[in-house]
Amino acid sequence: MKAIAIFDIGKTNKKFFLFDKDFNQLEHEYIRFEEVPDDDGFLSEDLDKLTEWIFATFDKLLANGKYEVESINFSTYGASLVHLDENGNRVAPFYNYLKPFPKELEQKFLAKVPKEEFEMRTASPFMGFLNSGLQLYFLKYAKPQVFSKIKHSLHFPQYLSSLFTKKYVTDYTSLGCHTGLWDFQMGQYADWVRDEGFMELLAPIVPSTFSTPVERNGHKIKVGAGVHDSSSTLIPYINSTNEPFILISTGTWSICMNFFNDSPMTKQELEADCLNFLSLRGTSVKASRLFLGKHLSAQAKILSDYYQVDYQSYKKLKWNSAYTTKRRDQKQLLFDHSLIRPERFGYLNTDHPDLSIFDSYEDALHNLLDELTDLQVASLELAIGKSEIRKVYLDGGISLSEVFVTLLAKKLPDFEIYSTSFALGSALGAALLANYRTLSAGFLANNYKITKHQI
Repeated sequence: MKAIAIFDIGKTNKKFFLFDKDFNQLEHEYIRFEEVPDDDGFLSEDLDKLTEWIFATFDKLLANGKYEVESINFSTYGASLVHLDENGNRVAPFYNYLKPFPKELEQKFLAKVPKEEFEMRTASPFMGFLNSGLQLYFLKYAKPQVFSKIKHSLHFPQYLSSLFTKKYVTDYTSLGCHTGLWDFQMGQYADWVRDEGFMELLAPIVPSTFSTPVERNGHKIKVGAGVHDSSSTLIPYINSTNEPFILISTGTWSICMNFFNDSPMTKQELEADCLNFLSLRGTSVKASRLFLGKHLSAQAKILSDYYQVDYQSYKKLKWNSAYTTKRRDQKQLLFDHSLIRPERFGYLNTDHPDLSIFDSYEDALHNLLDELTDLQVASLELAIGKSEIRKVYLDGGISLSEVFVTLLAKKLPDFEIYSTSFALGSALGAALLANYRTLSAGFLANNYKITKHQI
């Protein structure tokens, strides 16, 4: 049987999927790795263990002989660069995008490139290491001896692809995910990138459908260029529907992506953490972000400790139709949401929540998710803008929460809300890029349990 192998590398979960030629799932594997300290002691991805697992998993698949693997592709989180020397060896740490950016370097950079100019041209807030281009800037000025060894800087998906192809490329989706490298107004690399001499380190740009034929262990295989995971989740939906829609892709981040909003970025949108991505062919995609998954996990741990219940309970809790909020003022939140900055949406945060006001774990979690869906709706409205959209797809881990999805649907009565019971959007998108074609209109509903939520 012919098959497509996909490695879907999230910040927390590392996943392997095998699809048949019709994109039905054949096999899957999930794994996690402990992070390791970088050269400054900040925890980051263990690339050695990750690549060892990828090779072992793929070579085992080839040796098994059960499937004829025709292609392999990679979807990974963004805002991450891998730096290589002239021989293709890693010569710099793989920095965590959550690593704090030194204040003195921020001041040095913004003295040359004013903050508003940087943000308006790159269609992204200034976010330090989350702008992966600034990771190069950090290396140049904070670690000059390391920087001097770099000959190639690859986005994370393209690095994994290069392990099989030995070729270096840049795909649009990786380049366009708030890297700070791309000038969205001019449709080219930003001037500061040229001025700093970084152009010679960056690989040629290719469409996300690009692939390279290779031979591995006697097998001829087509290797995809790799793709940014959040952008990848859009692809199955774009390929299977003719109607305008917006996608909420959830994981560590919740990212609302609107392929149908090409309006110019405004200063107000940027201040609320709205930004532009690049699509697989280099066109603009309006997006807004919440650090929702990370924040929800942290809050769920606090609640599980307080109420002495299993931490995983928040994922399985059923909707209580008798639920009523404990908020007296809808804009005054009862939980500490400082991690996702609710003030940008006009809400007042609570730094020291009083959990004793809730009747039970169930009551507390309903109130928490009520507040989070308020913030999610505010973020969603940013990405929708003035576009004529009435269909919302919810993909990823949070789509499995009955309470979250029910609350979201209640707050969006004029929209059709759809969720999938199987969170594989980014992997399926990567598989489609490896074997690009249009899906039938009923593909997602028939194969991946797309559910419509009506309140």
